[in-house]
Amino acid sequence: MAGVLVTLAVLAFWLYSLFDVITTPEDEVRNVPKTLWVLVIILVPVVGGLLWFLLGRPTRGAAEDGPLRMPRPPAPPRQDPPKGPEDDPDFLRDLDKRMRGEE
Repeated sequence: MAGVLVTLAVLAFWLYSLFDVITTPEDEVRNVPKTLWVLVIILVPVVGGLLWFLLGRPTRGAAEDGPLRMPRPPAPPRQDPPKGPEDDPDFLRDLDKRMRGEE
């Protein structure tokens, strides 16, 4: 059972590494060309994947738009806070008229 789990973990790591190399833009790959990274990961799965993440993958701040970075939503338009009835001049005027009419 443990052997199956290790095999699945290695397969998942290999696929993730390969997909990450393939989806990374050519100009952001570090140290060696992208095609060489693909070959290294295919031929030496675990060591190649580790080398990719340590030496070939772009650093976090390397590009403005990384392959997995989500765009930031635009800021909502600024609005004034809602007014309460005590801040509304029309309401206060009407209230004053009603109070004078009651007296």
